[in-house]
Amino acid sequence: MYLKDKASGDLVEIMDMVQLVDPSSAQVTGRFHAGEELQESAAFAKGGLCFPSDEALPRCWLEPHYRDR
Repeated sequence: MYLKDKASGDLVEIMDMVQLVDPSSAQVTGRFHAGEELQESAAFAKGGLCFPSDEALPRCWLEPHYRDR
């Protein structure tokens, strides 16, 4: 799955989907898809990512207590 880095606008390939949908995890492992060479994996803050359409990530992926409100 690809998400977009809000700061740079570059696509990020998500390496671990379980980590992405886990609301208790603040970071997700991925790698940038910019340029022709494959980039190294890195940790990305979920709050700094969005869908390529600029839609925000679901709250249930970000907040452990999203149902409490």
